[in-house]
This record gives sequence, structure tokens and C-alpha cells, in this order.
Amino acid sequence: MHDLSEYMKGLLIRFTRWFNRVHSRSGTLWEERFKSVIVESGLAARTMAAYIDLNPVRAGMVKDPADYRWSSYGEAVGGGRKGNGKKAREGLVRAYFCDQGVGFEAEKWQDVSHVYRRLMGLALGRNPGRVDVAVAGNRAGRNTLNTAEMLEGKDNGTVLKDLGFAKMLHCRVRYFTDGSVIGSKVFVNEAFARARERFSSRRKDGARVMRGSGSGAKGLLWSVRDLRVGV
Repeated sequence: MHDLSEYMKGLLIRFTRWFNRVHSRSGTLWEERFKSVIVESGLAARTMAAYIDLNPVRAGMVKDPADYRWSSYGEAVGGGRKGNGKKAREGLVRAYFCDQGVGFEAEKWQDVSHVYRRLMGLALGRNPGRVDVAVAGNRAGRNTLNTAEMLEGKDNGTVLKDLGFAKMLHCRVRYFTDGSVIGSKVFVNEAFARARERFSSRRKDGARVMRGSGSGAKGLLWSVRDLRVGV
């Protein structure tokens, strides 16, 4: 049970058997097999978290990611069965600040909630307005920068550097499910070196520029897989 792939395999098989028994059906239930991607802490982790929480919006199920209670963000905002959403808040805090030495600290949710929602708001093309922002180790302050100015700086309460990156999160990006390894160029190349035997001898390095819908991350994130179709 310490192997994520084995755990998901067992979970999906058991759920399929239960569903088929309850609904008097047979055969497969899931369209595709379980997939996992190695994600670097920091920018890649924050981007992946926001991308996942925007899935129900891209699917047209809800207009606001907070309205989908079966996501980490919806759980964090609306609370779970116990009404506090603590586990979801801890997870998002860890995803957002993991490169800054912050662990699973739910009390930092107030710091994260503003900037995380702004990140998703920019991706949805909405006017985020004025918000209080705070990052680990810094005091909260009133942010009055416009969208373009916020996306330029490094300490601006967001993890985005350009409008193309924000727009990317509103699209389906195949790299986030099939990229295998996502992160900085150094991170991807290190992962490639550790799994060198899995690749052709003609391949010299691992980092590949993200194309298509993922091109908004060019220069910021790389993938170990060079996808060419449906990206």
C-alpha cells in the first residue's frame, strides 16, 4: 500500500466490481488507466494544483471551482463531512509553499487562499480586483497592482509570470497527465539521468519544451516527454 500505482489499481478494481454489482452490469468502467506524473515542488506543484482544481470548470460542471465540493479547493472552502476542510487546506498549503520550508500547516490557509484564488481567477480570465496577499515569512499587505504588473514580479502574490501562463490553465494540457516528469529544466534532466536506461541511446538530455496548450509555460516548465498530438 506504499506504492501509489498499486494502491490506485486496487482501488479502481474494487470500485468497478462494486459498481457493476450494484448496477447489474459487466465490463470495464474507466476510460483510461491510472496515470501519475512526477512534479517538482514550487512553481510546478502550484501550477498542477490549480490545473486540477480547474478541471470541473473546464468540463462545464461549475462556473466557480469553489462550487465543486469533490476537489481539494472546494473541500477547503466548503468543508468536508466534518465541516472544516482541514485536510484539503493542509494539502494546498503544502503544494503552494512546499519549496519554502512550510509543511502541512492548515493555519496558513488564510495566507494561501487569497493568492491561490487569484491564480485561478486569472486563469479564468476574470478581473481579480484587490486582494490581501501574504507569502511565507512576509507580512500580508494590500496589493493594488494590475494584472500585468502582478504577473511581472517575483514577489507579487502569484506564481505566474505572464498572461500566457494564466491562459494555459484554462485549457486542457496533456502534459499534466502524460508528461511523466514536470518541473524546471534541471529537475527534469536529473530525473532523466536517474532513469537513463528507459530511453534511447540517441537521446542526450531529458528536458523538452512544452508545446500546444502547454506553450504558456515555455521557459518556466519542462516535460520529460516530447508530446506532439493533443497537447
